[in-house]
Amino acid sequence: MAFLEVKNVRKQYANHLALDNVSLEIEKQHVYGLLGPNGAGKTTLIRIINNITAPDSGEVLLNGKPLNANDTARIGYLPEERGLYKKMKVGEQALYLCQLKGLSKPDALKRLKYWFEKFEIENWWDKKVEELSKGMAQKVQFITTVLHQPELLIFDEPFSGFDPVNADLLKREILELRDNGATIIFSTHNMESVEAICDDISLINHSRVVLQGSVSDIQQQFKENIYSALIRTQELKNSDLFDIIDKKVMGNQTQVRLKTALESNALLQALISDYEVKAFNEELPSMHEIFIKTVTENH
Repeated sequence: MAFLEVKNVRKQYANHLALDNVSLEIEKQHVYGLLGPNGAGKTTLIRIINNITAPDSGEVLLNGKPLNANDTARIGYLPEERGLYKKMKVGEQALYLCQLKGLSKPDALKRLKYWFEKFEIENWWDKKVEELSKGMAQKVQFITTVLHQPELLIFDEPFSGFDPVNADLLKREILELRDNGATIIFSTHNMESVEAICDDISLINHSRVVLQGSVSDIQQQFKENIYSALIRTQELKNSDLFDIIDKKVMGNQTQVRLKTALESNALLQALISDYEVKAFNEELPSMHEIFIKTVTENH
């Protein structure tokens, strides 16, 4: 049984159909990518899962039971639009938000101390939020999202405003939260992040799910039998076994990309019969390429 199930959810706003019969299943301790172009319906679905709004039809099940208002305590939500009070001090605000989630003041202080030390931001405690950069404020809001140790975490564009070092830090924290028992919904337009941390994805376009499955299975589904090889020679003979897509001569070696109908072992065997192959691998399509192709075809 999936940890979270969305079954045939439909939501209409006036003349706009936001979600049209959307279904998905999220396994426990998985990172689930919720993808789609702007206006596709992702935010509406997130609001329904958070009990902020209700579907017109369909249902959401948590651990096999219909989602209810009490379940919000089991959810942590980091929205794309941040919501910290700019005039409040960081520590004061973090403590207030944690107590709203049901933590006692001593427990909240203990956990905040742990996270502030972990993120090396102890000296931010008495700063006002308006003194922080966007990335610094994002760290604070991330902490207040995860502090009550929710079973379900929803991150909407969590890396917005982060430099590469801090984005990598947050990726590691998200994966550690998953390994420690959390189930995670991850909404982003950054397809490299999807490849790095997502187990499964649903791609929504024009209110409907147009692609769904594990990241690895989807990349296999869209592969085009393209391989790259590093060959110890400057010349590569034409062959009826493959088409040369691209090649780059580097001294006495050639980096070549090939398209073929052969399986990888058969292609490699054909190459090593004539050349010294220094490196060889299959090129799977990136999630960025798959996103563009799928959305374009479903326009």
